[in-house]
This record gives sequence, structure tokens and C-alpha cells, in this order.
Amino acid sequence: MKRRILSFASLAFLGALMSAQEIKFEEYDLPNGLHVILHQDNSAPVVTTGVMYHVGSKDEVKGRTGFAHFFEHLLFEGTPNIKRGDWFKIVSSNGGTNNANTTQDRTYYYETFPSNNEQLGLWMEAERMRNAIINQIGVDTQREVVKEEKRMRIDNAPYGGIIYRTSIYPHLFEKHPYGGSVIGSMEDLNSAKLDEFQAFYKKYYVPNNATLVVAGDIKPAQTKKWIQEYYGSIPKGAVSPKNFPKDEPIVKEKEVTTTDANIQLPAYIFAYRTLSNKERDAYVLNMLSAYLSGGKSSVLYKKLVDQEKKALEIASISDGLEDAGVFSFFAIPMGQTSKQVLQTEIDAEIKKLQTTLISQEDYQKLQNRFETQFVNQNSSIQGIAGSLATNHVLLGNTNLINKEIEIYRSITREDLQNAAKKYLNPNQRVIINYIPEKK
Repeated sequence: MKRRILSFASLAFLGALMSAQEIKFEEYDLPNGLHVILHQDNSAPVVTTGVMYHVGSKDEVKGRTGFAHFFEHLLFEGTPNIKRGDWFKIVSSNGGTNNANTTQDRTYYYETFPSNNEQLGLWMEAERMRNAIINQIGVDTQREVVKEEKRMRIDNAPYGGIIYRTSIYPHLFEKHPYGGSVIGSMEDLNSAKLDEFQAFYKKYYVPNNATLVVAGDIKPAQTKKWIQEYYGSIPKGAVSPKNFPKDEPIVKEKEVTTTDANIQLPAYIFAYRTLSNKERDAYVLNMLSAYLSGGKSSVLYKKLVDQEKKALEIASISDGLEDAGVFSFFAIPMGQTSKQVLQTEIDAEIKKLQTTLISQEDYQKLQNRFETQFVNQNSSIQGIAGSLATNHVLLGNTNLINKEIEIYRSITREDLQNAAKKYLNPNQRVIINYIPEKK
């Protein structure tokens, strides 16, 4: 009976994949270096316009951290043609939504409008790129916004240092700027002068450091005319090559302790530095993470949380970054469970992965999981726009939006075993004891 059920499940996934249409797109470059990606889908009257700048926290210099994230806020302050405070009003009054976000590697701004306002979205993002006003009142205002965000999400949030990696990455990256925090240092932002913010804008928010994506109910010929009109005359900048120092491989286990005044229960992190998300093994590690803790039926969750009641929470997380990656285990003990017990249990599962192939049934479940994820991940125009930009800027292949699933399909049980052997050894990790601050 079980085999029959699995057959029906496989057929269902196959049907879902058959119905998942290829994401068609066109891409080209303007003479000023702006990369343009167009995706036409006239099934719903909406258009997303997004611009991804290839600048994140890793591009900041020591003593001036937090600039990329700060600009995520600052570039909504306005332009000579958009009055201060009007950005969000213009978007909402024209039936749109907008947002922005920053990582270690890039910053992304986008608007989604009814398709009859496509031109407005294109104009607004061109205004941001060409004419953003960087003045003292904007800097002072957004500095307070960022301070409050840091207090809310990190300083006063339970396990905030884990969620936002501020208590993890510094111990894994001593040379590479990934060791810094995306939100940065408030001391750095406080001491920065206005001309430094203006210089950062001129350096990174230029067309040849950006990708423009327009997705949805568009007429490509008209869209191209608007793009040429609004973006074609923006001058290119002088973009420096991204040559960041590399850390030596971790060859000896290290243990550190950090405190959090907002928690009552400790957490333990076992973190391994891995490789760029451009590499095939990064996909293998994603599958390993899903096998170990992807859902309540996963190996670690089922054993340590459901069955043995040794952990209140357990997770393995594969963070893929442009230059490197981090694979980490996160555990909060239940009751009097010690760190050593959790460490022993996690190590036992890693050892099992290194010495025994996972079952064919578990392997098929993993494949089904990633097939479903592939079908669902681009279920909206806004999601498609973000995926197209990310695949081009960070992965160097826009068509991964269609081909990524082929990488996951090619991963074998032996690949999973070999990755566990290669990347998840005790001498390659940092153990972080994340404990309550004594009062």
C-alpha cells in the first residue's frame, strides 16, 4: 500500500511540474551598463518594477558599517521631482505597493502597480537612480529609523543575534566582510559625515552596478521605449572589482560564548563555513538541511523534539552567500538537557549521513519537496521579478529561474553523503554557546 501511495504522490508532483510553465524573459544591456530583464505575463493586470544594486554590507569599509542597509531607507527620502515624504503616498494613491531589502550581497527596491501605471514605476526607480536627494535632514531622520529597527529586531528581541546572524558570522569570517552585520554599527552611522553618504551613493547606485527587471502585464516594445527614455541618459559610474580577503579554512574546532539579556533558555549553534551559492555543492547542502530539519517529519525534529523531548527547537540552516556559505545547527534544550547531549545527537546524525546512504524513500521525499518548492516559488509576478534579478546579479545565470530544479534532480544520495563528509566535520566548526545574560 505504501508503494502505491508513493506512486500516486509522484504522479501528483509530475502533474504539478507539467503545469508549471517556463518563465520566458528577455535581457539586454543599455550602453551605460544597466542590465535589463523583461518578463511578459498578461494573465493579470499588474507589473512589478524592481532594481537590484550589487551592493550589500560586504562592500562597506571598516569603521563605516551599515551603509547599504541605511540606503535601503535613505533612498525613499525623495528626489527633486518627488517631494520628501511623498514616495509612499504616490505609490499607494496609484494602487501600488513597494518595499526594499538588503543582504550582505545586494540591495533590492521594487514597486508593484496596476499595469496602467507601469510607466510610473519605471520613472520612480529612474528617479531614485539618477536624482536621489542625500541631505542632512534625510540622514538624521533615517538614522533614528535604523536605530529603532536595530533595537526592535536585534537588541531587544529574544535570539535576535541568531536570527540576524550577528552572533554567528563574526566567528566564522575574520577577514572577509561577511563577519560584519547587515544593519551595521550605530556608532559608525553616527560618526559618518554627509559627504560620506553622498560618496557611497555616487559609487554604488549607478546603472552599471544595477539590474532593472520589469515583469507582468507589459508590452515589451513600449516598455523598452520608457526604459531608454528614463534610464538611457543616466551616466555610468566607476565600479570597482569585488576583491575581498578570504579566510583560511577552519581546521580546528573553536568554541565561543555570547550572552543575550532577552532570553531565559540557552541556545547552542554548531556552525560550519561552506562555499559560494554559485557552486553545485551549495544545492546539495540545501538538500541536506531539508533532510535534517525541514519540517516536523524531518530527522532531527522528529527525534529530538517529538520523540525524545530533548529539544524545544532544533534546526539546520544552509545560508548561501555570493562568496561563501554557512551551514549551522541551532538547538534550544528542553528541561535539563545539556549542550553535550544535543551535540552528541547532532553529531550522530551527521556521522550516519557520512557512513550510510539515506533511504530511497527519504531521498524521494526530498526530491518531491524541492519539486514542489520549484513550482511554488514563482507563484506571483513580484516573486518572479525578484528571482530573475537575484539569479542574474548573484548567481550569474538568469535562466536558473527555469533550470535550478535540474540541479536538484541531478543530486544523488551519494552526493549528500559526500557533502556531509566534506563540510560537516567537528574540526571545521565553531560552537557558539548563546546563553542568558546574568542579572
